[in-house]
Amino acid sequence: QVQLVESGGGLVQAGGSLRLSCAASGSIFSINFMGWYRQAPGKQRDLVATITSGGVTNYADSVKGRFTISRDSAKNTMYLQMNSLKPEDTAVYYCRAVSRYNYWGRGTQVTVSS
Repeated sequence: QVQLVESGGGLVQAGGSLRLSCAASGSIFSINFMGWYRQAPGKQRDLVATITSGGVTNYADSVKGRFTISRDSAKNTMYLQMNSLKPEDTAVYYCRAVSRYNYWGRGTQVTVSS
């Protein structure tokens, strides 16, 4: 079992920055990759960024150059640094971890005002 807890969401003006954190606990040794996803009201949950156990990253086109995914293995924590935020980035952001099973956090709300 893997438990994921997101934090760092909030309200920010357009052009501002936020850093999300995802703290993992449990059977973290089994995790192959982790990622951030987001879901806006009335829309499907979409990939934002992923990072493999080897450190390979992948980003949605809409966030390339603005968001950076990273992880601190010593702290069992994954981060999403979000810069130059836009109103269309408003969503609930979810942390995901994949091992033999698929795990999700409960999400953290990010609201970007224009």
